[in-house]
This record gives sequence, structure tokens and C-alpha cells, in this order.
Amino acid sequence: MKENKVGAISKGILFLMTIIFLFPFLICILMSVKSKQETSKGILSLPESIHWENFTTAMEKAKIALSMKNSLIITVCCVLIIVLVASAAAYAIGRRYNNRFYRFYETLLVGSMMLPFQVIMVPVYRMYKNLNLLNTRTGAVIMISGLAIAYSTVMIIGFVRSLPLELEEAAEIEGAGRFHIFFFIIFPLLKPILATVATLQFLSVWNEFNVSILLLQDEAIKTIPMQQYVFFGAYGADYNTAFAAAVIAMIPVIIIFLILQKQVVAGMTAGAVKG
Repeated sequence: MKENKVGAISKGILFLMTIIFLFPFLICILMSVKSKQETSKGILSLPESIHWENFTTAMEKAKIALSMKNSLIITVCCVLIIVLVASAAAYAIGRRYNNRFYRFYETLLVGSMMLPFQVIMVPVYRMYKNLNLLNTRTGAVIMISGLAIAYSTVMIIGFVRSLPLELEEAAEIEGAGRFHIFFFIIFPLLKPILATVATLQFLSVWNEFNVSILLLQDEAIKTIPMQQYVFFGAYGADYNTAFAAAVIAMIPVIIIFLILQKQVVAGMTAGAVKG
């Protein structure tokens, strides 16, 4: 009887938390399909009719198609670089964890995660200006990937350490080299944690703002988060169109998360157990 009561309480708490987390999405959707007059009546009021013109206006005003293309190119390139570099670094550290230098290097990676980007904004801008990397997707990919690699590497290290050494020893006996062992034996075994890293980094890079606002000022290469600000001026704001643009921007992220949610849960669980 007591177990049933505890289970009912747990379900009630989970249901309440679900409502709390979904509440902002409900507001966003309601605001995106209402007119300004309907919005003035109340944020949670239901619209008398669906105003699809908010979405078409958002597409035109924020150049959603172009900005989404830029975001997609930058995000995909960043995720590929992060997954490849972080997995290789994690393999090197995880397999030599008894070495004091590699343990110190992991500590250094953790320490670098605590450094705010705002601290290095000025030198980064100057460096990129000298290298002619301002207003280029290449420059944005390099910086965003570099900032995310430390976190991803630390996530993967624990998983690498859990993999049996016997697999590599057997491959070495067969004459396989270090690169062959990593790409054809270790890399496939990292699939659960790599799916987690790829999903989390896709969400992070897609919504990245600090690097983009610093390095991408040209209209032709602005990303989705930057274009959200075109709806807000010094003397007013078009909230309904802004929320419509936000709904459009959420669609790719939601699709990716729904596709990979099982892998994300499996990777997080495996990392927690095996790390």
C-alpha cells in the first residue's frame, strides 16, 4: 500500500514538472498564432482564428530560409568536428589515465570549461580580424568547435576507460595499427556516448549566440539566433512574429531530439554507470 502511495506521488510530481517545463512552449505557440489585438487581451487567451500570416511575415523579415541554411551548415560542421576530435582526445587520455600528465590534461580541460567566453572576446576578435576570418562560416565553425571540445572530451573519457583492453591487444596481435584500432574498433563502440554528445552539441551550436554576434555581422551569414532580434526595435517589438520565428527555429531541434532521444538516454546512462 505504501509503495503504491509513493508511486502515485512520484507520478504526480513528474506530471507537475512536465507541465512546468512545457508551459513556455505553450506560451510560444499561442503567441505565434495570435494577432496583436488578441495578445493585448492576455498571454494565455486563445486566438479567435489562427493567424498564419505571422509565420510568413517572420520568414520574410528574418530571412529564415537563409539564416536556417547558415545555422545548419555551421551546426553540422561543428558537430562532426567535435565528435571526431573529442573522441580521439578522450581515447588518448582514457587509455593512458595512469599517466600523471594525461590526468593533468583532463584537469586542464575541466578548468578551461570554467572560463567564460566574454573573457577572451576582445583578443579573439583581434585575432580573427588579422586572419581575415571575420564574417566567415569557417571562422565561426573553428571557434564554436574549439569551445565545445573540452566538455565533449570529458564526457567521453569515462566511457573509453570502461572498454576492455583485450580488444585492442587482439587487434595489435593481428597487426593492426593505432589508427586502425581507433577508427574500426573503438569508434564503433563509442556509438552510445557519441550519439549523446552529438545531440547535445547540435542543440548547443544551433542556439549559440555569443560567438555568432561577435564574428558574424554580415547579413548574408547570420544564424537563426541572431535573426530573432530583428523583431525588436528601440521603440517597439513585434512579439507575435518573433514567437512565430522561434517556433520555426525550434522545428529542426525537436526533430533531431526525437530521432536520437533513445541514444541520448542510453549514452547518459552508460556514462553514469561506466564512468
